[in-house]
Amino acid sequence: MTSSTSSSSTSRKALSKIACSRLQKELSEWQVNPPAGFKHRVTDNLQRWVIDVAGAPGTLYTGETYQLQVDFPEHYPMEAPQVIFLHPAPMHPHIYSNGHICLDILYDSWSPAMTVSSVCISILSMLSSSPAKQRPADNDRYVRNCRNGRSPKETRWWFHDDTV
Repeated sequence: MTSSTSSSSTSRKALSKIACSRLQKELSEWQVNPPAGFKHRVTDNLQRWVIDVAGAPGTLYTGETYQLQVDFPEHYPMEAPQVIFLHPAPMHPHIYSNGHICLDILYDSWSPAMTVSSVCISILSMLSSSPAKQRPADNDRYVRNCRNGRSPKETRWWFHDDTV
């Protein structure tokens, strides 16, 4: 996995009316039918969700629990949310120690038809398919270059390994 970072920073703007409506709908659907292995931690902040992720049975992550932080941009769902693992991030070839996730649907392959649930299921599938717990080869360099709160959305990701 290879990545590079840009030096620009983004500021978070309030959600648009469309984004608020969409997120309220997704949250209502989640409460009725949450994806298996996930639990939304209820807060009064619609723009930032914290989600508990349980490792799927029969995988390297069985019995482990992690947390995802999902930050929604002003123009969600036309723009992808920022999704990271909170510390400690799982050991995985596509997850950096700072929680950044190299997964195409979070960046170049995002579609407004996707939901928080579908993103969570994709992340769990990625975790479940891993044959080994290890960091990306460029973890140390990438994390060093991401200091000062740089967003993973500012990275130009190179998606070349879909085996894990």
